[in-house]
Amino acid sequence: MSAVLTEKLRLPSPSRVTTVLFDLDGTLVDSAPDLAGAANEMRHDRGLPPLALAVLRPLVGAGARGMLGAALDIAPHHPDYEALKTEFLDRYELRLAQETTLFDQVQQLLLGLDAAGLGWGVVTNKAERFALPLTEALGLRAAAKAVVGGDTTPHAKPHPAPLLEAARRAGVLPEHCIYVGDDERDIVAGRAAGMQTAAAAWGYLGNGLPVSAWGADIVLSSPAELLQVLGLA
Repeated sequence: MSAVLTEKLRLPSPSRVTTVLFDLDGTLVDSAPDLAGAANEMRHDRGLPPLALAVLRPLVGAGARGMLGAALDIAPHHPDYEALKTEFLDRYELRLAQETTLFDQVQQLLLGLDAAGLGWGVVTNKAERFALPLTEALGLRAAAKAVVGGDTTPHAKPHPAPLLEAARRAGVLPEHCIYVGDDERDIVAGRAAGMQTAAAAWGYLGNGLPVSAWGADIVLSSPAELLQVLGLA
């Protein structure tokens, strides 16, 4: 490992990690094509041309709000927003895993964790209605120690409750977990839960602060780097 890589990937307590918890969209899976597809279906039905994936991709982390804002220039305070949100989510559900795939190196990462005897799970703000069938379709659900959605607990991220519930289901203490996510709220939630945190710089990242300013313990440029961080590669 190079000196630069060693400096960038220094984790406070790698030996304490027994479980890795991941965000889903933008961290484990690239769901942007299906989310953008649902948004563009709505534009097509309204006589509007499709938007390029590159335009919609950074907004995936904001869910329906982000997609509808970009595709139809509509915000949650608009009187038609809830009806359009329902339409968007129904359309997305029909194409949930049509073009969504695991990011490169994710399979390698998960196999490496399994081989080392480390557990892993998923904590997402995606509602269980979507999170459970999507993780099932992509072969993640059976091996995961926990799959916690945005409506599994009374709170969604950046509240720590979903992460604490995932640790409980996995049978581990929060301080023995690291949470990996591609949005600042993931890092806020992980720190609030008493977990070590890693920012997934290959993800969607949003349009807010740069990833270096999120306060994560480490910033990973690729999934496989986590194996190096944990001394598994």
